[in-house]
Amino acid sequence: MTGSNSDTATKLRVVLAEDNALLREGLQMLLERNGFVTVAAVGSAEELLAACRLHDPDLVITDVRMPPSFGSEGLAAASQLRQEKPNLPIVVLSQYIEQSYVAELLDGTGATGIGYLLKDRVSDVRDFADTLHRIHSGATVIDPAVITQMISRRRDPLQRLTPRERNVLVVVAEGHSNAAIARALFISEAAVVKHIGNIMMKLDIPPNSDQNRRVSAVLAYLRAQERG
Repeated sequence: MTGSNSDTATKLRVVLAEDNALLREGLQMLLERNGFVTVAAVGSAEELLAACRLHDPDLVITDVRMPPSFGSEGLAAASQLRQEKPNLPIVVLSQYIEQSYVAELLDGTGATGIGYLLKDRVSDVRDFADTLHRIHSGATVIDPAVITQMISRRRDPLQRLTPRERNVLVVVAEGHSNAAIARALFISEAAVVKHIGNIMMKLDIPPNSDQNRRVSAVLAYLRAQERG
C-alpha cells in the first residue's frame, strides 16, 4: 500500500472539466492510462472552480463551452483560476477553431503553461500526453490548425514569409524547442535558428531566446493583425 501511495505522489494530479459525461469518462481513462491522476472530473465551470480550490491540482484540463449557457464558461473559469494561481498550468479544449478564444485565453491568463487544443488532437494519445507534460513544464501550446488558419488569412507582412518559414512558425507556436522543430521538419538546428531569426525580423519582433516569450510574441502579433 505504501508503494502505491508513493508512486501516485510522483504523478501529475489533474482536474478535468467536461460537460459531456461519455467524453469526460473517456478522457479520464486516457489520463489514468498515461500516468496522470484525475483528482476530480466535473461537468460545469462552477464545479471546476470548486474542485481546483479543494485539490490544488498540478494541471487543469477544461472544455471551452460549459453549462449553464454553453458559452465560454470554461474559458472564463480558466482565467479566474490563473488570477488566483498565476502559475497553474491550464489546457483548454475546443471542438472548433475559435480564434477569439485563443486571444482571450492568452490575454486573460498570460502565456506560460497554457494550451489551446482542438479535441481532435486527443485522438493521438501519445502526442496529447506529451503535450500535457510540456504545458505543465511551462510551455505555450496552440493547436497547429489554429495557427495555420490564422496564417492563411494574413496579408502583409506574413505574405513575406517563405513556405518553410510558415511551417516553422506553426511548429514554434506549439511550444517546441529548436531541436524538436528540426526533427519535425527534417532540417538542421542551424536552419531552424536562421528561419526563426528571419520570421522575427519580418514580423518586426525583437529576437528572444526564451521559448515561451518567443511564442507569445508571435501570437501577440497574429492577434493584433486579426483585430486589425
